Parts: sequence; C-alpha cells; structure tokens
Amino acid sequence: MVNQTSKVTIVPESEIAGLITSQTAFDAVEATFAAMSRRSAYNFPVIREAIGHADALYGFKSGFDRESLALGLKSGGYWPENEVRGLTNHQSTVILFDADTGRVKALVGGNLLTALRTAAASAVSIKYLAPKNARVLGMIGAGHQSAFQMRAAVEHRNFEKVIGWNFHPEMLSRLSETARDLDLPFESVSLADLGEQADVIISITSSFAPLLMDSHVTSSTHIACMGTDTKGKQEVEASLLTRATVFTDEIAQSISIGEAQHAIASNVLKETHINEIGSVINGDHPGRNTDDEITLFDGTGVGLQDLAVARVAVDLAVERGVAREVTF
Repeated sequence: MVNQTSKVTIVPESEIAGLITSQTAFDAVEATFAAMSRRSAYNFPVIREAIGHADALYGFKSGFDRESLALGLKSGGYWPENEVRGLTNHQSTVILFDADTGRVKALVGGNLLTALRTAAASAVSIKYLAPKNARVLGMIGAGHQSAFQMRAAVEHRNFEKVIGWNFHPEMLSRLSETARDLDLPFESVSLADLGEQADVIISITSSFAPLLMDSHVTSSTHIACMGTDTKGKQEVEASLLTRATVFTDEIAQSISIGEAQHAIASNVLKETHINEIGSVINGDHPGRNTDDEITLFDGTGVGLQDLAVARVAVDLAVERGVAREVTF
C-alpha cells in the first residue's frame, strides 16, 4: 500500500525574527532576482482581489526556481482594520512544496518575511543603482514597512542624514525613532524639498495618486518605488519614469500592477525601456551609467522573493531545532 502521508515542517510566525536577518533576506532576494534574469526561475500570474468583506484585498503569489527548487505560494493580503484589533494589516502565509513529488513540504509564517523581503528588494536596488556618494536618504511614507526599509537601506550606503514625508505627519515619529536607532539625524520636509535634497528616495505608501512629482527631482537620484503592487496604485508622476533609467523585479508585473503601469498606459514609456534588476546583478546591464543619472526601481514584489526567504527560514529552523513537524 502506498504511503499517502508525509512530514510537513511548520515554522511559526513567532520564530521568524530569530531566524531571518536583514542580510539573510538580502542574499536570498539578490539570488532570486539573478535567477529570474537567467530564466531559471519564474513567477506565475498574480491573483489579487477585493473580497467584499472587511475591505480586504486577498490573493496569491507563486512561482518556481529550478536552481533552488523552491516551489510554492504565498497566500494573504491586506486587512485595513486589523490595527484596531492589535494585528498587522498585512497577513500572509507561505506554503512550500516538494518539487520532485508535489507533496506539501512546509508551512511558514509570512508576515515578517514579507516585510524583510520587501526591504531587501529595495536594498538590492540601492546596492546596484544608487549614487556611490549618496549621503541623504529620503523616505516617503511612515507606515509599518518604512522602518524595515530604512534599516535595510543604510547597510548599503554611508548615509549621513534621513529626511521624510508622510501624509499623516503625526506618524513621522516612526521614521525619527528608527533614524535615531541608526545614529542618524532626521528631518521632516516637504515633498519638494525631499526630491531636491535626497540622493536615494524610498517610497512605501498605498497611494492611488502620485506623491513625488517629476519637478521635485532635480539632480542625480535613485528612487525605489516599493508601494505600488496593485492596479491603480501610484506613488510617482508618470513623466518621472521617462527621465529615469527604469529597473524592476519583473517586467510583466511592472507594467500591469507596478509603478510603470501608468506611464505605459499613457504611452510615455515603452515596455522595452524597462530593465530587470537581475540583469544588473548578473553583469548583463551596467546599471547606473553616469553620476548625474536618475534611476528608478519599480519593486512590485514577486512570489519568488517570498519562496526564497521562506526556504531559508525552513532550513535554519530545522538546523536550530525550532521547527515543528506534523504528519499530513
């Protein structure tokens, strides 16, 4: 009789913080982007829908990496009322499968993993695209994810100051406190001043209208747009993308649900002008060409990022004896 049961490894949300560091997430995401550009890893189409309950957005991101054999999906979404319940608004779980048999392999808490992999993606773009002498980091948005973004960013340039803007100024305390933890001064500024002063700008909002305008950015800058991951969302003016050299995690997502969707729809940007960040990692694209260039990374968030970091979490949890196993 064929044995239909298997052992499933469970890594609870409570264990993730002790397993995955910013550097661990960075390494996993960097390798994933490189594999995607080599066409040895690919994402499946994203499903993301309003469910008509609790104002929630729910969906799936999935993919397969033939190099690491990471196969699976992240399921979850955004519940805007969770904060009043003492929960994070973003909720997700990663399910990994055995690529040889199709059996379920692991169940991994995905909330902190999502925050870490999102920050890692912008950090990868900063490593490869930001001006070498970048000194001022600009932050647009002060939500939960902003602290992760700032902490990851400072590992890749010698920033001397952080400046920030948020639609609700009372939330800027998160940015100032994070900067203080990093021994960096912080200043609240207007969007126009942020665009003028910052050498690197990270936007991490849920905006459906442009915040950073083309006229705001006046000199050599790297912009990481990390909040636009749904049709209709927009953080920067579309014409800004025509002045920038544009990079993304995945072009198909960039033009459909990412920051580039608006520039593509208004015919001011062609799909052929969007480059994969993986091609820079692999040495197939030079990245930043000149010191006075504007570069922009459209970080849409791909399923393979989640699978890569979850796979590492499982390996470390087993190695350190904190994984739980159940018969399934």
